[in-house]
Amino acid sequence: MEDVVDKFLVRVEGIQQPHDNTGRFKELKSKMLGLFKIGKNHHRIADAIKEIKVQLQEVAARRDRNKLDGVASNPTEAVAIDPRLRALYAEATELVGIYGKRDQDLMRLLSLETDDDASNKRLKKVSIVGFGGLGKTTLARAVYHKIKGDFDCWAFVPVGRNPDIKKVFRDVLIDLGKSHSDLVILDANQLIKKLHEFLENKRYLVIIDDVWDEKLWSYINLAFSNSNNLGSRLITTTR
Repeated sequence: MEDVVDKFLVRVEGIQQPHDNTGRFKELKSKMLGLFKIGKNHHRIADAIKEIKVQLQEVAARRDRNKLDGVASNPTEAVAIDPRLRALYAEATELVGIYGKRDQDLMRLLSLETDDDASNKRLKKVSIVGFGGLGKTTLARAVYHKIKGDFDCWAFVPVGRNPDIKKVFRDVLIDLGKSHSDLVILDANQLIKKLHEFLENKRYLVIIDDVWDEKLWSYINLAFSNSNNLGSRLITTTR
């Protein structure tokens, strides 16, 4: 950015001396004097500023992806372990009683066996509700693995307390198979549009796990259009 300002001062304003760092300025001036032609100064400076903005966006995107804040600030601090990890990644064979009545009831609600029925082709939204530790995530995960093969794309996204709604939408898109290279710079409205476009002609299965807040659910709900008539399913687990 300093170089761009120096170019502007030398070629447009005609200023010959900086306040300090004269050696650097003279070297820069000698390079710049032969670079620009009359009438192109503003155009090239504008291009340089645009390039800086692009670089800043890339840096911000990398920072967001890598979550640099606080990663190494206190390496000796104990790392909290998410208690949902067990439910999210336990093997189905380890789970006792998962294939009982609850499993059968949920499978019936999500059944795709009567695809000729127009009502069954509409987007179906199902909530698994109960207090903490009841096994909502475990049940949803087991059913998810059972039926996801019947869908074009699928996603299982844990939410939890105080989530970032943009991260929730990004995680859904990434899990569904959307390239994530351009998602980090989009706001919530743009991410909702991306979800609508990506899912428009697809039969999808999406599970949003551990929703704590009604307001959050209202935002998530906006991202899944009721006009989808391909037999898609949206499942939430919530307290």
